[in-house]
Formats: sequence, structure tokens, C-alpha cells
Amino acid sequence: MAMNEPDLISEFQHVEDNFNRAVVTNDISEIKKCITSDWVLVDSQGGIIPQERFFEVLKQGLLSHWAMSKEVLRVKMYGGVALVTGRGQNTGTWQGEPMEADEWITDVYKKDGDEWLCVLTHLTPVKK
Repeated sequence: MAMNEPDLISEFQHVEDNFNRAVVTNDISEIKKCITSDWVLVDSQGGIIPQERFFEVLKQGLLSHWAMSKEVLRVKMYGGVALVTGRGQNTGTWQGEPMEADEWITDVYKKDGDEWLCVLTHLTPVKK
């Protein structure tokens, strides 16, 4: 039976909360539990960032997160793929300097057994 959108939003809010908690640990093994082996991050500064590069900046301590939250606003299902769009805020440090972000986020998830794993994260800064 297909879930209605409020149920999907509730389910993926839980999935996103788990992903956020993993990122805030700054622990690569925790983050890997939430993503596929070919996950990429797309943002306005780095373009398509392979996870190896993302993990490298974490390992080097160039990037760390203190807090991260997302509000899931839209979920669309396409078979075993979910497009999850919301608004996210995070704080942390980048290259030793405090940073904060307010972004529109689209995460693409793929069903893997009983779990949803993120395939791609696309970030767009919210225009102030």
C-alpha cells in the first residue's frame, strides 16, 4: 500500500534526523551507515564532491559540524527511490573558522533491504 505524503514526510524526517546525527559525530564510519558507496554531495562552491573528498576534509579536521537540522517539506517516491526536499540549518567550523548554513536540501534515497540510504545530497543556499 502506498503511503500518503504526511506519512512519507514523517518517515523521512526520521531518516534525515539519523543522517544529521551521523554527520554531527564527524565520524566517517557513522556517516557511511546512512549513504551508498557512491554517494556524492553537490553544492554551489564545490560542484559535485565525491564522498572521498568529503571524508578527506573531515579526516583533516578542515570541516566539522556542531549542529545540523532539517525540516522535511516534500517527499516523492519513484519505485525504490525517494526524493526528499527540505530546509536545513547547520553550524560548525570550516578551515578553523566558525560557519553556519541555511540551505534548501534535496536528498535522493535508495531502498536497500529495510533501510533507506542516501545516494546524493544537493544543497542550495537560501537567498537572504
